[in-house]
Amino acid sequence: MAFPPCPSSLKQIQHFLKIAQEHDDRDIVVAYWSRLYALQVGLKSSTQQPEETALLLAIMDWLETVKKQNSSNEAITNEIAASAHLENYALKLFLYADKQDREGIFGKNVVKAFYSSGVIYDILQTLGELSEEALGNRKYAKWKAAYIHNCLKNGETPIPGPIREEGGEEEGNGMTSTDIRDNSPAITTNSDSNATYDHNLELVQTSPTDSTPPTADEILTNPNKLPSPPVEEEKPGGFEPFVPPEQVASPPVVDLQITPEQMIKAQKYCKYAGSALNYDDVKTAIENLQKALTLLTTGQDV
Repeated sequence: MAFPPCPSSLKQIQHFLKIAQEHDDRDIVVAYWSRLYALQVGLKSSTQQPEETALLLAIMDWLETVKKQNSSNEAITNEIAASAHLENYALKLFLYADKQDREGIFGKNVVKAFYSSGVIYDILQTLGELSEEALGNRKYAKWKAAYIHNCLKNGETPIPGPIREEGGEEEGNGMTSTDIRDNSPAITTNSDSNATYDHNLELVQTSPTDSTPPTADEILTNPNKLPSPPVEEEKPGGFEPFVPPEQVASPPVVDLQITPEQMIKAQKYCKYAGSALNYDDVKTAIENLQKALTLLTTGQDV
């Protein structure tokens, strides 16, 4: 479906629309919730100009059509399944980028993976309040994307991992969203999907790949397909990225009266675990099952 151009008065939703466009053929769930979030933000920001209304109505029509076409996809029709899908997707991108960063592997692709992870965490907000880990990952991912991009633009070598000042605070870099938009070569659906970027952000051609839309795991190994990161984010200040624990001791079983709200939250964690297993992400599945077990046995939501 062709959408009207996004007017400058709705520029705050452009990045969500771009994420949606990049995922139309790769992950319809990400595309659907990205446009839904853009619609919600756009409706709040709209001044009811004709070009704004045309775009928002087109998004509404697309959402209705896609929901009907994917009526059997729980990640579109069910908010709990959708939240699990998006959070698992964002976490995979984050862990990929964080691993590359800590190993000193920098480049446009790592910047995109960090920033796209942060944007998908933004989109998750339409499905409910973010967890403490998600909030931390979101803030760190956006800051790290801006920091690495700024270093590469200035010909500097980024420092791997969190950057700390002498007092323990992480050091910011004064990056602005305009800097990134004006200096970052965007990759859209009209650009060469087989292109990648070297450490100096110079375009490098690679051999053609299979035209079959990649899976979520394949996206992680081909992050050059992700959107460019226009972002300005405050430094996360001493934040250590969340990494799912290898093992957590099971809490003791006690006789506890579980409230309906706690039961719903435990069911949500179990849904998250099931979604993670769909991507063979055993660690995330274990983590969410342990959260459900802790909640049901102690009443504490960790």
